[in-house]
Amino acid sequence: MPSKAKTGKKLVIVESPAKSKTIAKYLGEGFIVEASIGHIRDLPQPSELPAELKKTSVGKFAVDIDHDFKPYYVVSPDKKKKVTELKAALKDADELYLATDGDREGEAIAWHLLEVLKPKVPVYRMTFGEITKEAIQRAMGNLRDVDQDLVDAQETRRVLDRLYGYEISPVLWRKVARGLSAGRVQSVVTRMVVDRERERMAFKAASYWDLTGQFGADSGSFKAKLAAVDGAKVASGRDFNDNGELTAKNVAHLNEELATSLAAGLQDADFRVRSVDTKPYTRRPAAPFTTSTLQQEAGRKLRFSSKSTMQVAQRLYENGYITYMRTDSSALSDEAITAARRQASELYGPEYIPQSPRVYSNKAANAQEAHEAIRPAGDSFRTPAQVAKQLSGDEFRLYELIWKRTVASQMGDAKGSTATIRLGAIAADGRDAEFSASGTVITFPGFLAAYEEGKDETRGDDESDEARRLPNVAKDDSLTAADILAVGHETSPPPRYTEASLTAELEKKGIGRPSTYASTISTIQDRGYVRKQGSALVPSWIAFSVIRLLEQHFSDYVDYEFTADMEGDLDKIANGQEAGASWLRHFYFGEDSDPGLLSIVNNLGEIDAREINSIPITDDITLRVGKFGPYLESSAAVVDPKTGEIVESARANVPEDLAPDELTAAKAIELMETAAPEERVLGADPHTGHTVVAKNGRYGAYVTEIIPEMTDEDLAKQPVEYYKNGKPKPPKKPVKAKPRTGSLFKSMTVESVTLDEALQLMSLPRALGEDAEGNLITVQNGRFGPYLKKGTDSRSIGSEEEIFTITLEQALEIYSQPKQRGARAAVPPLAEFGPDPVSEKNIVVKEGRFGPYITDGITNITVPRATSLEELTREQAVELLAEKRAKGPVKRTATRKAPAKKKATAKK
Repeated sequence: MPSKAKTGKKLVIVESPAKSKTIAKYLGEGFIVEASIGHIRDLPQPSELPAELKKTSVGKFAVDIDHDFKPYYVVSPDKKKKVTELKAALKDADELYLATDGDREGEAIAWHLLEVLKPKVPVYRMTFGEITKEAIQRAMGNLRDVDQDLVDAQETRRVLDRLYGYEISPVLWRKVARGLSAGRVQSVVTRMVVDRERERMAFKAASYWDLTGQFGADSGSFKAKLAAVDGAKVASGRDFNDNGELTAKNVAHLNEELATSLAAGLQDADFRVRSVDTKPYTRRPAAPFTTSTLQQEAGRKLRFSSKSTMQVAQRLYENGYITYMRTDSSALSDEAITAARRQASELYGPEYIPQSPRVYSNKAANAQEAHEAIRPAGDSFRTPAQVAKQLSGDEFRLYELIWKRTVASQMGDAKGSTATIRLGAIAADGRDAEFSASGTVITFPGFLAAYEEGKDETRGDDESDEARRLPNVAKDDSLTAADILAVGHETSPPPRYTEASLTAELEKKGIGRPSTYASTISTIQDRGYVRKQGSALVPSWIAFSVIRLLEQHFSDYVDYEFTADMEGDLDKIANGQEAGASWLRHFYFGEDSDPGLLSIVNNLGEIDAREINSIPITDDITLRVGKFGPYLESSAAVVDPKTGEIVESARANVPEDLAPDELTAAKAIELMETAAPEERVLGADPHTGHTVVAKNGRYGAYVTEIIPEMTDEDLAKQPVEYYKNGKPKPPKKPVKAKPRTGSLFKSMTVESVTLDEALQLMSLPRALGEDAEGNLITVQNGRFGPYLKKGTDSRSIGSEEEIFTITLEQALEIYSQPKQRGARAAVPPLAEFGPDPVSEKNIVVKEGRFGPYITDGITNITVPRATSLEELTREQAVELLAEKRAKGPVKRTATRKAPAKKKATAKK
């Protein structure tokens, strides 16, 4: 067979279209750059496996657990066209360059491409940490093969996550609620948030008092705080534990009475300086950004979520502005160090850079040194001013943050001095009171001229001494005193995690990988385990149930050290020190006295679902996590305040926005006492005899009928069915009839609604009659208020009460008018992005029936669910509209139109 003729073409495959456009600019003639658009294949759902595999050792997980846990991969349905395109491009190429990202996931994507494309030409693995001309040239000089150890580590991680999720999640479905999921990292992260809330729930505040005063000298005045009484240090917040107990010894714990009497006794006291202590102050710059620290700092300074930070960073990387954004390393290349020092010298002066370059090492557990820190791209950095016009608002702010941090990391220390003044007096009652004041004066800003790192919320009552200049005083100087006040304090519970502080804690514990933190934090919110209250992460009650079950029955799998150790084991696989198959075998099947996951799942024993989903609030009140959400249940008989009746096992709904730590014993009692009746019997339907009741449900008050269960006698009266051989079939229990229901009008309550009103509500929708073409018109109540319906044409009407009074003639009059899309006053757009480059029409974001959407008046596209309006940029809006235009109009399937055609034919 003749060999293929040389074409001179070289195919380069990267992950994303944006990356392909940027890299294409730096490659020479003959290179064709294509994007795989992420992974091209993955593990299928077991239900999607071929029939011959479903009953084999592959069938449970799409992983062959009996043969070295070999994954069964399939090309994703939405990637089949892309694979065909890549194969066609490869036919015309003489060489193949796999230029996916240099981390484990990028290595796995390269390997999957190799497996699927089966190239018959030379294959080279090319990696680069930034997309610049210099970096691409260096990468072409350092080509290698696909790293099978990295691939093994990534495959092991993928299989591990499948085993974990598919074995443990079904237990949650059976004992907590359907649709829940467990994950190797997500469950541990959820536990961290739940543990913090538990600490807050168990916390008992302690009260303590101190004094403040304003003191003056010839050279100026300053504020000082009481530090000691009769030589004993005054108790502060850090001297108490979370049970409200004073743990420090030999301290003066002031209460309100002692503090106010001391303040009164010092009003006319003679204050003098007792000591002045001055110490040198030095502060070093923070290290360049890793993935974790970038997410933390962007959260603190820019208010970005972790997910938004990574999305913006991805765009900056793919367009050649920063280095690769998934990295555990804080090291800089020699070229980057030179660029940072040169820029700092040019912008701030040569005195702002130290004599020797700064070298940084990681402090995080399980840190990998596989990549460089996140920094501006290139061997010389572009300043924020130089890129401002090329970037969107969010991109510019993140680039500026990265640029400042990088340049500052190679600048000199901030230097100054910290002074502490001790002053005191004898009170009228003879007590000795000593006050203290501290202040730091920066004499050389050093790196602070470029950047200062943000801080997370902390506990305690210390005031910052930064940038406070104290007057020049000496020992024994006399001071004037004014505004000596007694101030009361309470200790504070541990602060809730924010995305930034949770990311920092995950990195500190070595749990998961920084590159996955953003998606993990997003997942636990999407799953309903955690919600945001401001920037704080608050766990849901269902998260409490899930974590309780996992702690009791899968303790190792939500243990912090165990999870961190797993990351260490995966690192060994990546380094070629261990084989993934043997590690998975030990994890799943166990070994000797160490049970594997399979053994634990098979020997769970009986799990009491009611106990798992119950949290005692008081001796008599328990919070239950039910099918329709959390509720309170009292085991003690209570008296209904409205009827005076004794109610056994009373219940009360828990407000959705009430955080777990806010459900105190007092709050629970209040909710029980003010709870509306759960159910009120209205009477019997005269036509059916069914009892009609009014209820308070999770989504509002409603009425419904109670359809009695069929008795054995009723079942016996059912007609008997027979098999073909003449034998009678066992009696079938008839399908339970669905009760009629109806939501209460806004003007109605469970206490006030009548039987007649309930019967009317349950009769909806109400048929008004037909129009001239024979189309039925009905009136009903909906989520957005009362409306008329004729086929697919809906029209709003005025009020809920009109539902029972509107006539067919009035409805026909409404339908004779042109349909008003929003008869309200014109609503201004949610956002504006200027003219579209294609249509030249103004791009705006509007609120639609199914959420916000982008439009230029010609093309509409829904704002992606993962993108908030605050995060949406002009570039994204233009790109989304362009993609929608490229797809063309949505094709309607014939099956959806068929019913309408059939109906029209029948009318003729």
